[in-house]
Amino acid sequence: MKDKQTATTYSISDLAREFDITTRTIRFYEDKQLLQPQRNGQARIYTAADRTRLKLILRGKRLGLTLEESRDIIDMYEPKGSNVAQQQKLLDKIRQRKHLLQQQLQDIEEMMFDLEETEQRLLQVQANI
Repeated sequence: MKDKQTATTYSISDLAREFDITTRTIRFYEDKQLLQPQRNGQARIYTAADRTRLKLILRGKRLGLTLEESRDIIDMYEPKGSNVAQQQKLLDKIRQRKHLLQQQLQDIEEMMFDLEETEQRLLQVQANI
C-alpha cells in the first residue's frame, strides 16, 4: 500500500506480493476483463474494490470455480442490495463442487480397492510359481 495520499490504491506489485501471485497472473485476469485498473501512463493503479475483486477471484479459484463462474457471481454484487441471489448462486456452485468431489473420491476409493485386489492376486500367483 502507498502513503497517505494514495492509501486506497495499490500497484500491481503490491497486489502480487500481498496475494503471493505473479504480476503475470494479475495481467491475465485483466486480459480476461476480470480486473480493470486505472492507468497512469504504463502504471496500473488498483483501487480497494479491485483488491477485493482479486481476493474473490482467488477464493473462487481455490473453491474450484471457473473464471467465468467467479465473474458471474462477483458481478451479481449489489452494494446496497441484499445480495441473496448472489449468495444463493455461490451456495449452488459450492454444492455442485462438493458433489463432484464426493463422486471423484468414491471413484478413487473404488480404484484403490481394485488396485489392492489385483496386486494381491498377482502376489499370490508369484508366490505359487
